[in-house]
Amino acid sequence: MNPNPIISDTVLGSKYFNPDYLFRQGWAWFSEFMGYINTYGKDILDSFNFILLLLALFFLAVISYSSIRLLEIRKKERKHLAQEIAEYDNRQAEKEKKLREGGEVSRNPRWLKTLSYLFSQHESDWKLAIIEADSMLEGLLDQMGFKGENLGEKLKGATQDSFHGLTSAWEVHTIRNKIAHDGVAFMLTQREAKRIIALYEQIFREYGYI
Repeated sequence: MNPNPIISDTVLGSKYFNPDYLFRQGWAWFSEFMGYINTYGKDILDSFNFILLLLALFFLAVISYSSIRLLEIRKKERKHLAQEIAEYDNRQAEKEKKLREGGEVSRNPRWLKTLSYLFSQHESDWKLAIIEADSMLEGLLDQMGFKGENLGEKLKGATQDSFHGLTSAWEVHTIRNKIAHDGVAFMLTQREAKRIIALYEQIFREYGYI
């Protein structure tokens, strides 16, 4: 029997390693594939387009649903935020009303004078309110027996145990010094002035000074 020339020409004696055989087989498979495409290509393309259409509709529905939910969430957030702001404004209004009225009948007329400065429309009056409150703080320390030529020295002689409002006192006194030293160059908002006066008030009420 004569050996197969295709097999005998290969290195390993197998047709699957023969280039001519592989080329012919590859061309045959490609021809069959192209024939299948020519026969059923339109149906395949229509099916592919239909699948793409379904996917597009699905993702469009997902995007639409997500957008609607996002709008609903943002609407609820805005409503909740508006309620929070309204409640905060009401609380602040109550605090300012109490502060304007002295919280309760004050035994110190200088405090009522300080509040009248605070609720003025002029920045210079807000600074006067802090200066007046700082002077009251020095009077409180004098009453408590602290020694020193000025408020700064009296605060240096105090401790957290002997004067519980020491940290707040240093903060507000530092701001008072900036007002005194910088003058009109020191910028002060009414909001900040109210915060500072509230710190003074906390100290005074703790020791029954107002």
